[in-house]
Amino acid sequence: MTLPQTPSLRLDGRRAVVTGAGRGIGLALAAALGQAGAAVTLVARSPDEVGSAAAAIEAAGGRAEAAQLDVADLDAVAEFFAGRPAFDILVNNAGTNRPKPIWEVTPADYDAVLDLNLRSAFFVAQAAAKRMVEAGTQGSLIHIGSQMGHVGGPNRSLYCASKWGLEGLSKALALDLAPHGIRSNTIAPTFIETLMTAPFLRDDGFRRSVLEKIKLGRLGRVEDLMGAAVFLASDASALVTGTSLIVDGGWTAD
Repeated sequence: MTLPQTPSLRLDGRRAVVTGAGRGIGLALAAALGQAGAAVTLVARSPDEVGSAAAAIEAAGGRAEAAQLDVADLDAVAEFFAGRPAFDILVNNAGTNRPKPIWEVTPADYDAVLDLNLRSAFFVAQAAAKRMVEAGTQGSLIHIGSQMGHVGGPNRSLYCASKWGLEGLSKALALDLAPHGIRSNTIAPTFIETLMTAPFLRDDGFRRSVLEKIKLGRLGRVEDLMGAAVFLASDASALVTGTSLIVDGGWTAD
């Protein structure tokens, strides 16, 4: 009897790009792809952060390079992708948050959150996908969403709007790109302990309210997302597109 063989989770020979890769989730996902064998390009506005991160991946035996890129600068985004060979994997990670009650939200707040979380994510995905199509590359687009792209939350009107929008964008991209063998999915984390979430999680009341909703009883760690990214980037997820991998400890199951 010939047994089926598990598709490989290795990414040897593939090129990946991760936005917002200097710290937190982006850094962890860049490290995960590098550990799985991909050559990783880490991009962010801060050249020092991504430079240090790329150096650490290389010191650990991976292949990595750093590139300064502000994904809010759409001309720079188009130039960045047009000037490089097609990537096999995109991790669309750069994002921000301005939590406040809806009656306190200003147009400047709206623009800051929606422009980065959705507008920039759209045009990064567009630029990466165009190069894939031109090169005949069958790749994987991975967008970092949130559990807040599946539920609502107090003081999260802008963040929810952007992450729900990202879910719709990913599904539409999956349909447009399926004929080219390019997949599009999201990873939707719960609250992950990072520098961005630290100020909120220091509030004991807020932290307790979060832990009450995470049924596994703990906050997320960046390591909880690394396997999800490798899976969605690899042949193990070859038939997975247009969906969301929710890594929320049970928050949205209730």
